[in-house]
Amino acid sequence: MSPRPIAGGREPHLAVAADIASVEGRALIRDAVAKLGEPLFALIHAAGISRFSLLSDTPSGDVEAQMTVNAVAPILLTQRLLPLLDPKGARILTIGSSFGTIGYPGFSAYCASKFALRGFTEALRRELGDSQIQVAHLAPRATQTSINSAAVCAMNQELGNTMDPPEVVAAQVERMLRARRMNNRAIGWPERLFLRINALVPALVDGALRKQLPAIKRFAAVRPHP
Repeated sequence: MSPRPIAGGREPHLAVAADIASVEGRALIRDAVAKLGEPLFALIHAAGISRFSLLSDTPSGDVEAQMTVNAVAPILLTQRLLPLLDPKGARILTIGSSFGTIGYPGFSAYCASKFALRGFTEALRRELGDSQIQVAHLAPRATQTSINSAAVCAMNQELGNTMDPPEVVAAQVERMLRARRMNNRAIGWPERLFLRINALVPALVDGALRKQLPAIKRFAAVRPHP
C-alpha cells in the first residue's frame, strides 16, 4: 500500500501499511523513509505476535511466524534502514518482553523470539558503539492488548499477574527517546526482581513456575497440528 499523509497534530505524519515479514514490505518502508529527504531520528520496533500453547500442541507455522515477525523481520528492517538513520544521534529502540529474559511455559516459541530480539539489540548496540547512534531495549510485562488471548488474560488474573495498559508502555518509550542517553529498561515489579533472580539463581524461578504449571497447562489452548 502506498504511503499516505495523516492530518492533525503539530508535526506531519505519514502512514505506511506494510508487511514487515516480507521483502516487499520492508522495501516499501525503506523507500517511504528515503523519500522524506531527511535522516531518520528514531526506529522503534513494536510489531509482535504471540501464540499461547504448549510446544507439543503448537503448529509449526505458528513457530515460524513468531520467529519471523518478532525477531527476523526487525533485524532485516534495521539492516535496510541503517543507511538512512541520522548519524548524529539516531535512536533504535526494540520493544521486547519480560519473556525475553525469563523462559515461561506455554510461550516457548514466543520466548525464543524475544530472547533473539534482546540479543540482537545488545550486539547491535556494541557494534555501533563507536558511533552516535544509540540502541536500547524495553521489556514490558504483560500488556492489555490484543496480542494476549482471552485464555492468557484469564490465566494472568488467576495467577495474580499484573497486565499494564498500553499507555504505560508508551510513556516509557517516550521517556527513553527523550533521554540524553538511552538505557535498557524493564517495566514492572516484581518482574524486574524476577529477571535478576533468573539470571543469578534460575533454579528458584524453576521452582516458582513449577507451582504455576497446572494452571498454565489448564489454560493453554490445545490445537491440532495442521
